Amino acid sequence: MDTHTDPERQLELGLTGMTCASCANRIERKLNKLEGVTATVNYATEKAKVTFTDGVTPEDLVAAVEQAGYGARLPQPPDAGSAADGADSPEEHALQVLRQRLVISVVLTVPVIAMAMVPALQFTNWQWLSLTLAAPVVAWGAWPFHKAAWTNLRHGTSTMDTLISLGTLAALGWSLYALFWGTAGTPGMTHPFELTIERSDGSGNIYLEAAAGVTTFILAGRYFEQRSKRRAGSALRALLTLGAKEVAVLGADGTTETSVPVEQLAVGDLFVVRPGEKIATDGVIERGTSAVDASMLTGESVPVEVSPGDTVVGATVNAGGRLVVRATRIGSDTQLAQMARLVEDAQNGKAQVQRLADRISGIFVPIVILLAAGTLGFWLGTGNGLATAFTAAVAVLIIACPCALGLATPTALMVGTGRGAQLGILIKGPEVLESTRMVDTVVLDKTGTVTTGKMTLRDVIAADGEDASEVLRYAGALEDASEHPIARAIADAARDQHGSLPEVEDFANVEGLGVQGVLVDGPDSTASHAVLVGRPQLLAEWSQHLTPELQTALEDAQSTGGTAVAVGWDGKARGVVVVADAVKQTSATAIRELRALGLRPVLLTGDNAAVARTVAAEVGIDEVDVFADVLPADKVDVVKRLQGEGKVVAMIGDGVNDAAALAQADLGLAMGTGTDVAIEASDLTLVRGDLRVAVDAIRLSRRTLGTIKGNLFWAFAYNVAALPLAAAGLLNPMLAGAAMAFSSVFVVSNSLRLRGFRAHSAS
Repeated sequence: MDTHTDPERQLELGLTGMTCASCANRIERKLNKLEGVTATVNYATEKAKVTFTDGVTPEDLVAAVEQAGYGARLPQPPDAGSAADGADSPEEHALQVLRQRLVISVVLTVPVIAMAMVPALQFTNWQWLSLTLAAPVVAWGAWPFHKAAWTNLRHGTSTMDTLISLGTLAALGWSLYALFWGTAGTPGMTHPFELTIERSDGSGNIYLEAAAGVTTFILAGRYFEQRSKRRAGSALRALLTLGAKEVAVLGADGTTETSVPVEQLAVGDLFVVRPGEKIATDGVIERGTSAVDASMLTGESVPVEVSPGDTVVGATVNAGGRLVVRATRIGSDTQLAQMARLVEDAQNGKAQVQRLADRISGIFVPIVILLAAGTLGFWLGTGNGLATAFTAAVAVLIIACPCALGLATPTALMVGTGRGAQLGILIKGPEVLESTRMVDTVVLDKTGTVTTGKMTLRDVIAADGEDASEVLRYAGALEDASEHPIARAIADAARDQHGSLPEVEDFANVEGLGVQGVLVDGPDSTASHAVLVGRPQLLAEWSQHLTPELQTALEDAQSTGGTAVAVGWDGKARGVVVVADAVKQTSATAIRELRALGLRPVLLTGDNAAVARTVAAEVGIDEVDVFADVLPADKVDVVKRLQGEGKVVAMIGDGVNDAAALAQADLGLAMGTGTDVAIEASDLTLVRGDLRVAVDAIRLSRRTLGTIKGNLFWAFAYNVAALPLAAAGLLNPMLAGAAMAFSSVFVVSNSLRLRGFRAHSAS
């Protein structure tokens, strides 16, 4: 045994020849019979996701599919241009062939139906023209159904194609009997088109309009299904074509630009992005400032301001100045590629509700064939004539085709996950949808989820007689030379308020206490001040003691989660600057919306209780639902404890320390602004750092699940309601075929309504 290879590998096979969910079920069973193989087949995407051991080769998998009577192809190396339009893809070719078959069948069928419906068109020997036109439709137009039925018959199985083939061939066969051996071929024969079945001797009746009409209606249904399936999967194709095609790489001299295909870009390369161009790949800005439009990935319409050191994502658009970016991720490692992979994985998954539909489809066909035979026997046994019996039996075969069952789940999943990707919500698998329905408690990590995770200015308190604006200006000027997060927050706030800051000389960092320096100020830069910024102990060493008011302000700030910095100059304490991890502006709104969905919000943080209570009060979380001073390992215990109380828990987090809790939770939601570890451990990824997206994710998931259930209900209700009517002889076979095709289109159309889902967070 080769110990240098992984024990398991994954592969995605492209499938051809499937016409219904039963086909998918058959291929899945065939693959899973191979030792060491676990396969999931999706009828909507026409793909099989296969996990297999080293004892199985990809060729074995293809052979197994072919033995089942279908076609399979191994994944092809990515072609830079192939994803752009998909015009030459096998799926597009199959759609074109189906369109051609449909158009020709329509042209031949319309006169047949017209002559059968309108007695005035029934000229002498019209029935023979009907036969001439209808026979090619049933033989050639319905050939895919006959071929699939024969393939399945050789393997001892039956699918919906078996029903279609049996029904159309039976209608054509009866018509041939009536024409050649009955009275239907007599010159001058006429019969009216009827919506219901009259009990009469069938030797004078032909069903060519039913045979040709059913074939054409079902071909039309198949065509619109295929076209709708491609439309439903357009989100994935759109993701794959978002990226730039070419990139201007900067040469070693720092000025020469060379345009190369984006596939040739390597990690570490510097590339130029001009205003209006797409950013070629994920990277870090080296030079330049601009605004980046990330709406295609995040759904956020407001461009994000970026400057050197900021990260940018491939496929976003540079809306401002010239940028020089250093590539950090390329190809399949980019966020765009990961998003596409997540979307496709979700679409290839299989929810519990779909597994139920597959099982029902697998046993449905034999039952229907028995029911058709029973219907035929009943009408014959009650003396109502062969025509009546035959027509009722054919109607049963046609009406029963449960294509709608096979499409109920995958089309809704495809549209739902695709719409989620457009809104910055990545659903990792269909089982996630089922989890969202049951969740009743949402555990929220504080830092980076409810709060920004970045220090910002909260308050400036000046001593009596001092100007708070001046306190911030002096503190910001001194802290501007430091890289400490607290120092950066003060310096940034001072620059935002005052623009330029005074120069500082003799800057020094006092280890563990703060910073000091000489600030040069005044109109002619002649005035100077010896400034201290840091802990009160630093000021005390220079006899600059805080006043009772400043001491109280400092203690109040610390008790509510803020970090207070004392500021003094020229021998006197002048004020206190307070910075804190600010609560995101949208967090309070998101908490209210989570409550409106019937969810109980819980705050979880490693910070102290005072900080946690302050944040909870600001966003509207009850104090009893706050867990503070929690270590990373303890976060898992909190989730387990809630689950032990019978709660179904969703966890929202963004850090490495949240990963275990995200995995433990019944539903894990990772902020896309967080770490890769957290994202990998989650079920849902929220591309933006806006907590309201979590609300949208749960709403979208629930609505998608509701659509799936609605689709299944209508598909089942349709068959349950229509089969007795057909068996009772109340449905013409052609009308049954039209209704059957309509049910499939209805399911797909119902799923496509998810494309109109509106996100609250985007408003």
